[in-house]
Amino acid sequence: MIIGIICAMDEEIKPILEEMEIEKKYMKANMQFNLGKIYKKDIVAVRCGIGKVNAAVCTQILVDDFNVDKVINVGVAGGIGDIVYPGDVVIGSSLVQHDMDASAFGDKIGQIPRLDTFDFKCDKYLIEKAQNACEQFNEVNHYVGIIATGDQFIADIHKIKWINKEFDAIACEMEGGSIAQVCYLNNIPFIVIRSISDNANIGAHMDYEKFIPIAVKNSTNIIKYMIKSA
Repeated sequence: MIIGIICAMDEEIKPILEEMEIEKKYMKANMQFNLGKIYKKDIVAVRCGIGKVNAAVCTQILVDDFNVDKVINVGVAGGIGDIVYPGDVVIGSSLVQHDMDASAFGDKIGQIPRLDTFDFKCDKYLIEKAQNACEQFNEVNHYVGIIATGDQFIADIHKIKWINKEFDAIACEMEGGSIAQVCYLNNIPFIVIRSISDNANIGAHMDYEKFIPIAVKNSTNIIKYMIKSA
């Protein structure tokens, strides 16, 4: 079994690489794919960069070149649900793309035209493993819910409220939905996990310098637990 781990930023991937016994590095599409082991499990870990195209390209390379059996995407996100606060963890139940708009053709906003699904559901087994991981750390509040993705950094409170209402999403970010779509098209189990940095919907935020160590710690602990118990 080969597990692919995708992060968007250096800050997110660095502690995971520090946990790996790296055996080989492979460059493609300006991305460094790190092959090695964590707890004797085969891992390919990569920083994809920010945005949907980067994330989709990266995921397809993991499928085509490395034959991964499952994909775990971890990173940061903004909270948009009323229950979610900075420092919390959101485990995706499914992913939607809030910036997909073919409504002129009669499709619901978020529906990718001519695709047989509206949202992309995370693997139930991986959701359970992620929940179990979060429960090992009493200081971490975690929620399972819909995560919305788009090629937009959402700072407008009206847009945040719209995404929350339109999709019943509790977190919003810029990569997970495209990773989910590629995994869906290739029939690869996946999970998207996000540490929450802020929630403009309820006026809650955390200083970035304070937040990043918390997010990194949470993501690394969750990843390690999931791999160890895989």
